Order: sequence, then C-alpha cells, then structure tokens
Amino acid sequence: MTLSCNEKKDKKEAVATTELSLDSITAITKKAYIYGYPIVDNYRIQYDYFEDSTNSEFKAPWNHVANIARVYTPKDVAVQTPNSDTPYSFVGFDLRAEPIVLTVPDIEANRYFMIQFIDAYTFNFDYVGSRTTGNKGAKFMVAGPNWKGETPEGIDKVITSETQFVMAFYRTQLFNPGDIDNIKKIQAQFKAEPLSSYLGTEPVKVEKIDFFKPIPQAEQKTSLEFFKEMNFALQFMPPNNTETELMSRFAKIGVGAGKDFDVQKLSPEVKAAMEKGIQEAWTVDFAALKKKFETGEVTSGDIFGTREFLKNNYLYRMSGAVIGIFGNSKEEAMYPFYGVDSDGNPLDGTTNKYTLHFVEGELPPVNAFWSLTMYKMPQSLLVDNPINRYLLNSTMIPDFVRDKDGGITLYLQSESPGKAKEANWLPAPKGPFVTIMRLYWPKEAALDGSWKNPPLELVK
Repeated sequence: MTLSCNEKKDKKEAVATTELSLDSITAITKKAYIYGYPIVDNYRIQYDYFEDSTNSEFKAPWNHVANIARVYTPKDVAVQTPNSDTPYSFVGFDLRAEPIVLTVPDIEANRYFMIQFIDAYTFNFDYVGSRTTGNKGAKFMVAGPNWKGETPEGIDKVITSETQFVMAFYRTQLFNPGDIDNIKKIQAQFKAEPLSSYLGTEPVKVEKIDFFKPIPQAEQKTSLEFFKEMNFALQFMPPNNTETELMSRFAKIGVGAGKDFDVQKLSPEVKAAMEKGIQEAWTVDFAALKKKFETGEVTSGDIFGTREFLKNNYLYRMSGAVIGIFGNSKEEAMYPFYGVDSDGNPLDGTTNKYTLHFVEGELPPVNAFWSLTMYKMPQSLLVDNPINRYLLNSTMIPDFVRDKDGGITLYLQSESPGKAKEANWLPAPKGPFVTIMRLYWPKEAALDGSWKNPPLELVK
C-alpha cells in the first residue's frame, strides 16, 4: 500500500470558509502561513536531499549517512546562508518503522564537532558533540514519537523526536585546506543503521510514501499551493497538545494534516483574502521583525532552539527559516548578523567599502572557533569571487595583518584593498549583501551579552 496526499481527500473540508468573514480568512491565513513556512521549507530541503535522487542537491537515501568532504561554495544553492566553515555529513531519518542507531568514532580533543538534530518543525531538539557529549566514541539511538521499546545494551543515549521525519547535520572542524584527509577519515567512521540491524533481528516493514513534489522555493512566498504541501507534511507530525485550538482555527481554511487543499475550489474573493494573508505575513509581521534584527533588539540566539525555548513563537521560528534555516541554538553557536552599517544603511558593495575592527584582546569569545561569512542578497548565498574566499575565521588569525595598536581590521568590499591588506579581505558582491558572524561553542561573555560584536563601518 502507498500513502498519497491525494488519497485522503475530504471534499467537506476542502474549503470550510463559508462562515468566516474575508478579514477573518486573511488573519487565519497569515497565522497559518507564519506557522507553516519553516515546515514547508524544511520539507523542500529534505525532499531534495533524501528523496529526489535526480536532484543536484541529493545527499543519500533516508537513514543513510552522506559525507561531504569539502566546504560549501557558491554552487551550493539549496540552503540559504550556508556555513562554509565545516565539512558536513547528513542523515535524513524516516522514523516511522523503527529507531536508527548512530555510531560516532573517537575524535581528537582539540577538533570541534557536533551533530544537530532538527525535527520537521525546525526545532533543534537535541545535540551530540564536543560541547554536549564530548569527543569520545559513542552510540546514539534516534527514535520517533511512536516508539515505546526499551533501550538496548550499548546505547549511550536515546534521542527522541516529536516528528516522524528528522534531519541530522554533522559539522566537523576543518583546520586548514591540508586537513581535509583527516576529515575524510573521521567521516568514514560515522554510521547509521536501523535498530533491527544493530540487534540482528528482522527489519520492520513500513508503508511506502508517495511524496508530494515541493513547489519551487520562490513560489513558497506567494502561491496558495503552499498549503497543499503543508498539509502533506503535517501528516507525519503528531499534533502537539499546546496547539489544539490553533489547529482548529487552521482547519476553517482547509489547513490540517492530510487535508486536501484545492486552490481551484476557492472563490475569487476567498482566494484574494488568503493571498492577502500571505502578503501581510511578509510585509507586516516579518518586515517588523527584520527591523528588530537590524537594530540588535532580536538576535539569532532568540530564534533557534527547542519548542520549550521558543515558547510557540511562530514568527521567530519563521524568521529563523528565512534568515538561516537550520541555524543552531545559541549554546552551540551564535550568529551576530550584519544587515546594515553603523549608520543604519543597508550594505551594498557596488561602490561602498566597509571595515570591521577588533580591538586587541577583544576577538569573539569562543571555546571552539569563530568566522565571518559573506552572502549576496536577496539570494542569501555565498559570493563568487576571484580568490575563492567566502569567509574569514579564527584559524586565519596568524595570517592576518595587525594594526599598529595590535588590533585587527577586516575589509569588506568588492575590490582588493591591496596586497598588503589582502589577508584581511572578505570579498563582497557588486550589489546588496549581508554578513553573518558565527561563534561556535560561545563562551559565557558572548552568551550573557557582556561581549558586543563591533559595528561595520562605512569607509567615507
């Protein structure tokens, strides 16, 4: 038997909007869209990575480890604001049948690594790695919401998800380009296997899924087909008891797990009201939050984390997916964001030049390492440039040119600042851009706010 999004149609539920005013339809649509945007964008990426083997972004089949023994470049376009500091490994978990056992090898103490577990809501529900479990080899079992078994012998930790589909991002620190063979040796020892394989028992059978083909990423921002995709994804996300009333409201516009959302059945008036709801999610709610990001009132540390940490703040969860989907919880990594210069003006490398100055002794406080990465806008992707440099990080400090006062000045501009300063140059595009600083395993001074990232100054 094959599960299909088209086999769970309920015509009575397709458009349950007759008792609602058009304003109510707009308001509910906006709320449902903000709630669902991370779910839909996550589903798109999981489909590309683990289901569509014809896609250039495909990594591996479900429940298999995919190792990428390189860092991200401008050719990687599936994920916004990608990290280019650490080679990745990936696992896409289908936990409907049984848990998956992960094996992690011994990793040298001075090499930072971590595994980030992300559920279908985009909550970071658990971590393994240098900060949380250490660098000693271990076995971890990842279980879905329906698993009720006992923990087998030899398992060091059980990691339980509230959704059936989960993603794990492994990040392993690369010290320098010559270190890549060591990364390959570590990655070759990462292992994922079904619990039945680990125990030597018969594998558990599960129904095959006829996956919904995601709408293009650009259409997620405007198309009402968004809700058809959202309804499909929600089938594999058992309802949370804090959201019962919310799901009842969404059902009034045909949004819910397994419901058939048919745009063709909407009247022109209802269709326009729903499209207005999507538009307002961007132009009103997200736009207001974006301004708070630019002023520092809201930071990356506020928008990534567990369900308990985010307290069902769906706009924060949406902003995390938009600004940098799969960003880490602040205890694991912090992301000071530069969208404007010190005068509050948007960054643009067409003719502008910028500097970022660190006073001696006031570099970002981290237990692992820090970096500064350049992204062209509005794509939020890495910038192609003649020296193939997409970031500056703390492993490069010995090569940086020091100022006369012992500090370090970084140059963010489209043209080289000259050979004498080129070691400190982060190439910018000839157009709008943003930069993101990453602090891996931040120290308390970063977490409590006593360390402040310096402003980005326009060279005048």
